[in-house]
Amino acid sequence: MTETFAVNGRFLSQAMTGVQRYARNVVSALDEGLAAASRKAILVAPRGADAMALQAIDTLQGGRLAGHGWEQLELPRLWGGRLLNLCNTAPALKGDQIVCIHDANVFAAPDSYSRGFRTAYRTLQPLLARRSARIATVSQASARQLARHLPLRAADIAVLPNGHEHALAWDPARAERAPTLLAARPDVERPFVLALGSQARHKNLSLLVEIAPSLAELGIDVVIAGGGNGIFAPDQLAQAANVRLLGRVSDDDLAFLLERALCLAFPSWTEGFGLPIIEAMARGCPVVSSNCASMPEVCGDAALLASPADPALWVEHIRALAGSATLRQELSGRGRGRLPLFSWRSTAAGYLELAQSPKARRAAQIAPLLKPPRIAVVVATRGRPEVVSQTVLHLLAQQSLKPDSVIVSCIDPADAGDLQGRNDVVVLTGPPGLAAQRNTALAHLPPGTEIVAFFDDDFVAHEDWLATAARTFRDEASIVAFTGRVLADGVGGPGIALAEAMRLVAAPPASDWSWIEPYSPYGCNMAFRLASIGDLRFDERLVLYGWLEDRDFAAGLARRGGRLVKSADAIGVHMGVKGGRMAGERFGYSQIVNPLYMLRKGTMTLGQVADHLFRNMSANLGRSLRPEPFIDRRGRLWGNLLGIADVLRGRMQPERAAALQPRGKFR
Repeated sequence: MTETFAVNGRFLSQAMTGVQRYARNVVSALDEGLAAASRKAILVAPRGADAMALQAIDTLQGGRLAGHGWEQLELPRLWGGRLLNLCNTAPALKGDQIVCIHDANVFAAPDSYSRGFRTAYRTLQPLLARRSARIATVSQASARQLARHLPLRAADIAVLPNGHEHALAWDPARAERAPTLLAARPDVERPFVLALGSQARHKNLSLLVEIAPSLAELGIDVVIAGGGNGIFAPDQLAQAANVRLLGRVSDDDLAFLLERALCLAFPSWTEGFGLPIIEAMARGCPVVSSNCASMPEVCGDAALLASPADPALWVEHIRALAGSATLRQELSGRGRGRLPLFSWRSTAAGYLELAQSPKARRAAQIAPLLKPPRIAVVVATRGRPEVVSQTVLHLLAQQSLKPDSVIVSCIDPADAGDLQGRNDVVVLTGPPGLAAQRNTALAHLPPGTEIVAFFDDDFVAHEDWLATAARTFRDEASIVAFTGRVLADGVGGPGIALAEAMRLVAAPPASDWSWIEPYSPYGCNMAFRLASIGDLRFDERLVLYGWLEDRDFAAGLARRGGRLVKSADAIGVHMGVKGGRMAGERFGYSQIVNPLYMLRKGTMTLGQVADHLFRNMSANLGRSLRPEPFIDRRGRLWGNLLGIADVLRGRMQPERAAALQPRGKFR
């Protein structure tokens, strides 16, 4: 029998959370697998840590330090061979190790953690991603999230999920506190929704307090186990008399609660896996879960899904369960049917495989077929019917995720070219100006639209652009705005032909970056979560396209909260077609007046405005001496001077740009 690897046993000295439960169950299953194969391993733990009853894994306790100090300094001294780390952290300078990072929550939901915790993880995890032999995680969604924030490719991350078997061993007959606590309710017979408490903000338990009055009208209580009494402010609980806080309970008590609950409510904004979901399914409890991050992957078709930002739908789902024993039985049966997908034995076998060969390629778990979010694509155009016809038809033919609607917003129906009369394109007419045309489209989006994407009429998108955006919005519920990577931009030259643009997006080069955050989504390709837009609209005083209408809109959106990001995985080419371009004087005027107007609005900072003015005026002045063939620098410079003159007169009217009369050959 040969000792082949060791397990980092720091988790044995930590309080029990989902991460520590994962480690204990994986180690127990590893022990069974090793014993069956007559192999040995070592569990290296801090001195005084809890002990586990194991057959084939010997425990070595040592060192004088605790916590991160023990893990970083003493663990490498105690064990010099291959190391398996199951709880997010590991020795930073060790290379021969496998590390399970459960989620990207310190990046995606930083408000849920203290500054010290965030700093430690954001410093350590990139080092682990670069140096470790292999990174693992617990879901495909988590792998995608980690790849956005760490120097990793999602395809290189081993997915080894949580299991369910431990929940089958719980015994509700041994429950001690739960029966008494439930009996203490004013109406013992009232059905109740069960949630598991945590003070972490991304757990979103405030949603349940928000909907509690509506549930009270249905005769339903909300019971929250775990997390202590500090989860909610006193005034919140005062408004929700049907909410019961049970505090921490044992696993047997949890089994007792799950087997009697109407459902488990799991409203998290983000999770690496969502272990309570599979525990509920193991105990036959129906589940109502968030529809984002890893939760749809774990739930499949065995739960009712709702946005964590849609309280009304949560009430509707719970109402449906309360009114239908058939639905409850159906979800319970489907939940049990998913259990074989999530097995500690299978996960332990995966770790044994990686312990022997860290670079082993593991077959990805097949993600369930999920209904994609409803996407509307908006293209504003004017005076370029042939161009918009080509790009929109290409979009309709090539996108792997077909949009639910495509809206072409123009001034005259003739602007839509060959798109008129098509059943799969809606042609709208309205006031001129990019901001106004986009607002016209926003006012006519089909009911149920979840994501709205805005493309320039000369933008050619990669076939997976919409699929990438949809997956990102679903993975990360806190993202409200999204933009992609432009492979080539013909705006500064003669332009890029459609055939060349299609060739470029068909075989895109690798990027040296993957994710930028925060990033104001302005330009030729961007998408927004419609629920976050609400009544916000593009400022129609910004009548001419200087890219600042988009920044103004994004700044207004950022004030409402949420994340604005740029992804290298959403790819396209901006052809930079010259027909229909505005005259230099008008463009130059907007370069001056628009940013100063936005400064007054508060959607640009003084530093941003100063940088914008300096760069544009310098470029127009310097290059007007040797004019470029496709950019009217002299007209732009003259427009700059007109704008400065108006500002000095106290006239801050960005819409005046549209009334300027163009001069010279670019008229």
